[in-house]
This record gives sequence, structure tokens and C-alpha cells, in this order.
Amino acid sequence: MTVANQVDTNLDRRLQYDSIKLSGKTIFLNPFLYWRRFDTNTDRWLREPGQLSEDQIRLNRLRFYPEIDWTYLEAEERNIKDGAVEMFLKSLELIGTFHPELSSGQLLEVERKMAVTKKRAFEKWVEKSFKRRLKKEIQEKKRLERENFLREWREWFTQETTHKAFVPLVAICFLSLFAGWSLGVSSNTCMPYFSSIEQNRIN
Repeated sequence: MTVANQVDTNLDRRLQYDSIKLSGKTIFLNPFLYWRRFDTNTDRWLREPGQLSEDQIRLNRLRFYPEIDWTYLEAEERNIKDGAVEMFLKSLELIGTFHPELSSGQLLEVERKMAVTKKRAFEKWVEKSFKRRLKKEIQEKKRLERENFLREWREWFTQETTHKAFVPLVAICFLSLFAGWSLGVSSNTCMPYFSSIEQNRIN
């Protein structure tokens, strides 16, 4: 089998996994395969978790995860699965919008196949999305901390009391440096004189 044939085979297998044929039409189960028909708002609505209400997600938990007892889930796992439920609801809404000709029975068939094939994919997507959001929040927090730090220093420097305290401080630093330099010069000039006296006594 050639490389081109392998690519075509993998693509066909992936499309079978991401689609379902109904009445001779191919319906994509992967919502991102409709991206060419998205506007900016729809794209943001799909990609960002938290666009649907908590009540709506809670009411549909058992619809897509009938095998799970939600009371025993850890908070992080529950959030990921809630995000996956949101992705199911959004995907079904998009499919209904882009294929208004589908009957309720056909939509139920789409939902069943989606629940079997897309569950883990949606969970992975939501998990990555949460990580990106957390990383972005940390970066934003650090940026705000830097800005606050610089602003506080600028405000401190512009205060009149700071100026009054700063002038004597600069003067003290200057005098200290001058005194240190003077002592260093005097010690260097004295050393040869004492060295010559000691040398004469030895001779």
C-alpha cells in the first residue's frame, strides 16, 4: 500500500468515526468539521466552556453519562465531564442548525452515535481548554502584579515626601563614596613611604 493510499484510508476511517450517514447524507459528529460555516461568535461559543447554564448541563448529565454516579466524582473530573456534556449539547444544536431537515428520530440516532464515539474526544478537548484558560489566567495575574508593582513605585517616587527624603539619602551616599575614596587614596600614598623607611632600617 502506498503512502497516499494509507493517508486516504486513515482519512476515511476518521470520517467514519466523525460522521454518520442518514438518508444518503453525511452528518458530521465532530462540530469542528463545520468550522467553514461558523462566524466568529459561533466559533467562540463552541470553543469556550461555560457558555451554557449550570442547570442546563446538570439536567443533561444522565442523558450522556447514564453509567456514572456523579456524587462520587472528584471536582476536577466532574468539571471535565460537565464540559463534555456542554460540548454534546452545543454539537447537537449545531447539527440541528446546519441540517434542519433531520427528523427527531434521526437526531436521536446522531446523539446515540455521538455518545459512543465522541465522549473521550470531548473530554480531552475540555481538559485542554481548561489548561489553556488556567495558563492564560496565571499570565494575566502576573501581568497585573507587575503593573501594580511599577505603578506603586512610580507613585512613591512622585510623592513630595519621597523627594525630601531622597535628597539627603543621595547626599549621604555621595559623602560615603567620597570618604571611602579619600581613605583609599591616603592609604595608597602612605604605603610607599613606610615601606622605604622599613627598607632603610633593614639595610
